Amino acid sequence: MTTEQTMPPSPEAPTSADDALTKGCCNELQAQLDAANGELSKLREDVLRERADLENQRRRVARDVDVARKFANERLLGDLLPVIDSLEAGLLQAADNPGALRDGMELTLRQLLKVASDNGLVPVDPKGQPFNPDQHQAMSLVPGGDTPENHVVQVYQKGWLLNERLLRPALVVIAQPA
Repeated sequence: MTTEQTMPPSPEAPTSADDALTKGCCNELQAQLDAANGELSKLREDVLRERADLENQRRRVARDVDVARKFANERLLGDLLPVIDSLEAGLLQAADNPGALRDGMELTLRQLLKVASDNGLVPVDPKGQPFNPDQHQAMSLVPGGDTPENHVVQVYQKGWLLNERLLRPALVVIAQPA
């Protein structure tokens, strides 16, 4: 007896419905992968663009800082040029007369101090004032006599403040405590 029996499809064997489902899933996954790759490419371009912008900004700032360093003293030096001119003219005029030389030097010193003060430079001359360790450097102690203790008796060298910041401390002698 030869009867043909039809065998049901095995669960492992794909059917046409399964093939369609698998192809649909693959197409959907492929579309998601393509979208993710496109977004990744866009993000990479954005990162490269941002990196280039930051590098350009860093270069601009470095160039601006370099220019600022080169020309930071331009105003001060420009203000000092008349002082230099006055010194040269005074020395030429006073070649034969020491009195005129002294007068010229005093005038030049006044001009120089004016330019310095106009640019924020202030002398610290503390004679007779209380000792201030933030602005003074004590060189020695001496008996005070008429000067109160811990007050400045003598100034060896004036100090200087630049825009209220100590540039150089005053070198001083202080009256000894009793």
